[in-house]
Amino acid sequence: MIGALPAFASFVIWLVLLFGRGFFWRTRERDDQGEPAPPASWPSVVAVVPARDEAQLIAQSLKSLLAQDYPGELSVILVDDQSSDATGAIAGALGDARLSVLRGAEHPAGWTGKLFAVHQGVAMAGTPDYLWLTDADIEHASDNLRRLVARAKAGKLVLVSLMVKLRCESFAERFLIPAFVFFFAMLFPFAWANDPKRRSAAAAGGCMLVNRAALERAGGIEAIRAAIIDDCALARALKKQGPIWLGLTQRAVSLRPYPRIADIARMVSRSAYAQLRYSPAVLAGTVLGMAVLYIAPLAGLFEGGLAALFGALAWAAMALAFQPMLHFYRRSPLWGLALPLIGVFYAAFTLDSAVQFWRGRGGMWKGRAQAIAGT
Repeated sequence: MIGALPAFASFVIWLVLLFGRGFFWRTRERDDQGEPAPPASWPSVVAVVPARDEAQLIAQSLKSLLAQDYPGELSVILVDDQSSDATGAIAGALGDARLSVLRGAEHPAGWTGKLFAVHQGVAMAGTPDYLWLTDADIEHASDNLRRLVARAKAGKLVLVSLMVKLRCESFAERFLIPAFVFFFAMLFPFAWANDPKRRSAAAAGGCMLVNRAALERAGGIEAIRAAIIDDCALARALKKQGPIWLGLTQRAVSLRPYPRIADIARMVSRSAYAQLRYSPAVLAGTVLGMAVLYIAPLAGLFEGGLAALFGALAWAAMALAFQPMLHFYRRSPLWGLALPLIGVFYAAFTLDSAVQFWRGRGGMWKGRAQAIAGT
C-alpha cells in the first residue's frame, strides 16, 4: 500500500481539481456564449498597442484594429518601444488619421519595458471612456471591440479580457499550446476571476478593455510598473475597483508562431518563476507537486496492484479534464493521453525560468532582462 501512495495522491488531487477548482477545465467562460445587448450610447475608446521589433506582424495587427465596426469613437496609439527594426515606419505608412505612432522613451529603473510603453500610450490617450490594451501580435475580428464594450457596459465591468487563441499549427504548438491555456486556467480559474465575491483575479494581456476612470482610481499603470505577469497584476488592481470578466475567444488570435519547442520554452520561462514569487522553496514544492500530478500515475502503472489502479484512474482523470481545451483548439482527444509528458516539459520550463533568473536573465523579452536577480 505504501508504494501506491504517490499514485493515490495524484488521483485524489485530480479529483479535487476536477470538482473543487471552479470547473476550470470546462471552458465555459467564452465570449460566444450569448451576445450582450448594445448600450444606449457607445463610449469613446483608445486602443494602446506597445510594440518592440514587430515589423513582421504590426501591419496585420493594426489593420484589424482600424477595421473594427465599432459605432463609437475609436482611435489607436502605437507605442514604438525602442524598436531596432521598421516597426514604427510600417505603422506610420498605414496612413490612417485615427492612428498615432509614438516613439517611446527608454524605460526608467523600476519599470518593465512593456509597461512603460503602455504607460506612455495611456498618457497620450487623454480621457477616453475606455482603453483597449492589446499586443502587437494580435489580429482581431471586426466585431471584437463592439462586443467587448457591450459586455463591459451591460455588466458594469471595469475590465473585460479575452484569452486570445494562440497558434496551434506546428508540432511544438500542437504538443504544448493547448496545455499552456489549460494550465493558466488551472492556476487562475476563469469562473473565480469573474466572481465579484472572490478575491481571485486574472486577465490575459493580449486583449484587455479597461475602464479608464477605474484605472486611474487604481493608481494607473504605474501601480504595477515592475510586474512581469502584468495582465494578472492589472486584474488584481482593477478588481478592487469593480467586477471583471475573463473568457476564451475565437475573435482575437495570436499571429506569433512558435515553430520549435525551444520557442515555447522561452515564452513560458519568461514569467514562470515570477509566478512563484522568485522563491526557491515554492519552486521546489511546485516541481514536487508536478511530479506527483504527472509522473506518479505512470510510475504506478509499473508498480502494479493498487498503484497501477490509482495511476490509471489519475491518468484517466487528467485526460478527461484536458478534453474541452483540446476541443476548443480542434485537436485530437488522444492528446489527452500525452498530458503526463506535457507536464514534464512544463516542469522543465519552470526550472529553466528559475535558472535564467539566477543568471540575471529573468523575464527576458526582445533583448531585455526585466526581472533582475537581487532586486
